[in-house]
Amino acid sequence: MTSLDIVHYGDPILRKKCDSIKKFDELDIIIGQMFDSMYEEEGIGLAANQVGLDMNLFIIDITHTEEEEDTYVFINSEIMGFSGQEREYQEGCLSLPGIALEVIRPENVILKYQTIDQKWHQNEFSGLMSRAIQHEIDHLNGVFIVDRISESEKIKYQNQLRILEDNTKKKIGISANQNKFIL
Repeated sequence: MTSLDIVHYGDPILRKKCDSIKKFDELDIIIGQMFDSMYEEEGIGLAANQVGLDMNLFIIDITHTEEEEDTYVFINSEIMGFSGQEREYQEGCLSLPGIALEVIRPENVILKYQTIDQKWHQNEFSGLMSRAIQHEIDHLNGVFIVDRISESEKIKYQNQLRILEDNTKKKIGISANQNKFIL
């Protein structure tokens, strides 16, 4: 299967709230490509908008840990609640290569979601799985890990973010100064 290109900081699709999936046809192909893309970049999670797709879909694979034995596909997900203490943990992001930040998140998340068979589920997740889910749900809502840190902390990464954004805009044909598509 072929992998998809990872979309980087500065691409407008990463700031858009993703649309719900109504047609499940051909999702298997997209999901397979997403897993290939995630593995190629050595990630543990990937949201559809990170590969340029406007759909409420993300995948997670933390089978390399002792926490999970299976990979997960989450469709039309929504966080229903949180529990546990908030903890700080370092997170990286495939759309922000080279940047890892200390992000505070609740220990547990209650998630409502569909699986590929279109059945609805609601489960509570904890540990790394909870953190990965919260990270990917943020992506689907147009939120980055840099949005979860203080302004003073964000200043430290200002140059890296500007370079990433400028490179992305050049790649997709948006003028870095005008934010308009070049025809």
